[in-house]
Amino acid sequence: MELATTVLLWIAGAMLSATAIICLWRVVVGPSILDRMIASDVILTTLVLVVGAEMAINGHTRTVPLMVILAATAIFGTVAVSRFVTRPAAPSEAPGVTGAEERA
Repeated sequence: MELATTVLLWIAGAMLSATAIICLWRVVVGPSILDRMIASDVILTTLVLVVGAEMAINGHTRTVPLMVILAATAIFGTVAVSRFVTRPAAPSEAPGVTGAEERA
């Protein structure tokens, strides 16, 4: 490999590592579940980028299924947390629910 390519790979690796470390800190510290979810999405996206960079460097496509699984995990996790966060805390807080329907 050329020197320029090696330097660029090291810079990209350092940036991806810094992203993962910062997001891991955000997952641990929080303060809210949404902050943690966004940070975990960024970590999974960073992993997809790392796997894609490894594929480009080594010239193969064997890890495409891994990239798909990581992306699907991020999507399903985001949907699950967003549904959890947006659901009403009590049945009486649900829109369109009256007291008569609640007792039935």
